[in-house]
Amino acid sequence: MAKAQKRILVVDDEENTRLALTRLLAREGYDVKTAANGSEALNQIRIQPVELVITDLNMPVMNGLTFLRELNREQPASNVIMITAFGEVESYLEALNLGAFEYLNKPVKLDELKKVMRKMFHEPAGTSEEGML
Repeated sequence: MAKAQKRILVVDDEENTRLALTRLLAREGYDVKTAANGSEALNQIRIQPVELVITDLNMPVMNGLTFLRELNREQPASNVIMITAFGEVESYLEALNLGAFEYLNKPVKLDELKKVMRKMFHEPAGTSEEGML
């Protein structure tokens, strides 16, 4: 039941990705909110903090790395998983240096995402779910 209390913010300019992640995470018992870019996400977090942010790297208005920098100024201990379809070594290293917990390439493998979240939240392993997002 502890998972039901955890709030997650999914930040991605692709509506289909936001919807798919929301469905998956809600089914796992999380309270999921969404934002279409980093600026929108910061505004939501200021109103209601979250335990985890899953954010895309490439977005309009404010990209994932700029968002992560701003988030660190306001909430330095935030848990962030960066996702991207355009993974490069430079952005990977920068995201981790800025405090991202993990950096995953799209399409996101659902079992990989759940494994990272269990590790982040110190939860026991559950059943694996096949598929990609």
